Amino acid sequence: MAAPADAAVLVGLGSELDLPVVEQAAQEAADHGRPLHLLHTFDWSAAFAADTVAAPRDQAEELITRAAQLAHQTEPGLTVRGEIVESSVLPTLIRRSEGTFLLAVGDSGMAGSGQCVPAETTAVQLAARAGCPLLVVRREPPPQGPVLVGVDGSPSSHLALQWAVECAARRDARLLALRVVEYDEDTDAVAEQLTEALARHTGRDNTVPTECRVVRGDPAEVLIDTSRNAQVALVAARGDEPGRAMLGAVAQSLLYHSPAPVVVVRGLAEAPLTGPDTRPAPNQRP
Repeated sequence: MAAPADAAVLVGLGSELDLPVVEQAAQEAADHGRPLHLLHTFDWSAAFAADTVAAPRDQAEELITRAAQLAHQTEPGLTVRGEIVESSVLPTLIRRSEGTFLLAVGDSGMAGSGQCVPAETTAVQLAARAGCPLLVVRREPPPQGPVLVGVDGSPSSHLALQWAVECAARRDARLLALRVVEYDEDTDAVAEQLTEALARHTGRDNTVPTECRVVRGDPAEVLIDTSRNAQVALVAARGDEPGRAMLGAVAQSLLYHSPAPVVVVRGLAEAPLTGPDTRPAPNQRP
């Protein structure tokens, strides 16, 4: 779908632990020329359980103020809006994601926890159901490595590739396009297909350093291992059945186990894969 010209980067702000999300989201908003919208959901049940009814509301306002200050420190001149909504977090973020350029949330401590992550975790549910691309930010800052994108040849993975090209260009970073194949597949033929697909998305005047890599193995394991040196990892929400409101196994594994920030690309219009230049129009995501 085409994102409105004024569509914002939306941050789901739960607590002070999400302040690293604000920093990275502010950078994304500035890179794409978008405003930043900080959203905190307010639960009245917490208010009635507190010492005073006003206390949780006051804490929420303080959190929004701190987050806005951090966003301005990170990207001076950025347009920042703060909002507190009296609602449940998940349905609010799913609803607001429609018409949003990018939704950013924390990972709820998934990376490096070594524990089973409940499917109802906010980040997991948003990765499966959001109406726009989702950025899941880790608590530890990533290395200054390449922008990594997993490509399996499906139309939805080409949308992830399209987003990754734009991401690498705006970050002035190297792009690593990775395709993982079965042990009996012809890696030379697949590498040629991947190179051609990347060329269609970058166009003739591409200045982004790129690398196409074809590896035999398990897609999730290879992507997770490669992402350890990436500044961000991108993947389609679901490769073989992108229309279903659920999360594919590879995307889910990357979300759970990659130490890098992850962009789950979803909610985008399918781009044509022919012609010398398939970069999106100015108002189309990315």
